[in-house]
Amino acid sequence: MCTVSFVRINDAVVITSNRDEHILRENAAAPDFHVLPGKKIIFPRDTRAGGTWFAAADNGTVAVLLNGAFKKHIARPPYRKSRGLILLEMIEAGEPFSFFKELNLDNIEPFTIILYQPGLLHELRWDGTVKHEKKPDVFGNYIWSSSTLYSDEIIKHRENLFQQFTHSPAGITAAGIHDFHTGNNGDDENGFIINRQTGMKTFSITQAVVNCDGINFLHTDLLQLKRYTETMPVNQTAISI
Repeated sequence: MCTVSFVRINDAVVITSNRDEHILRENAAAPDFHVLPGKKIIFPRDTRAGGTWFAAADNGTVAVLLNGAFKKHIARPPYRKSRGLILLEMIEAGEPFSFFKELNLDNIEPFTIILYQPGLLHELRWDGTVKHEKKPDVFGNYIWSSSTLYSDEIIKHRENLFQQFTHSPAGITAAGIHDFHTGNNGDDENGFIINRQTGMKTFSITQAVVNCDGINFLHTDLLQLKRYTETMPVNQTAISI
């Protein structure tokens, strides 16, 4: 929930997320399916609040959460609801973007949600007062870093590393993107994998590869050294990626 990338590879999109948390936080439950009328969702569940930071639905929708909006904020708990529950409610909704637009976010901690629906990409931010909506080009490549953990200078440095990676003449694969998210270049404080003296640590890497055949879901638990893979067919005969 602290680093998210979106990469287009031919007729597929690859969305990858690193979850950074304090070592005192409970580890998440392994990814599992949640079945609703007309929709199937897969996500790892946060055992503390019951929500999630990364969810994919069998209609090709993927939603990923980052803590914070544009700038580091001062946390003022207790909040009315966990941000992870909001993300889960959003992807469960019939139309996630409309759900966000109509949602009352009073007394909700600031967040950013990257919402992908086949053919459409949204960057949705709540700064604690105002909602912000942006539609990046769905054919572009992007990386986001949480404003609560990384300074503007570090965020820009990470963007530069990502641009170098995506312009590599060797080509890009989903596995290569996952490997990119495991790098820290010897920097435990601001690498993509962190292990800070404050106790903040990268817990896991989650990835969804979305194409017309379905969604390949990969969750790497870095604490327990386990990998979980699932393939979820899409519930339409064809979707426009």
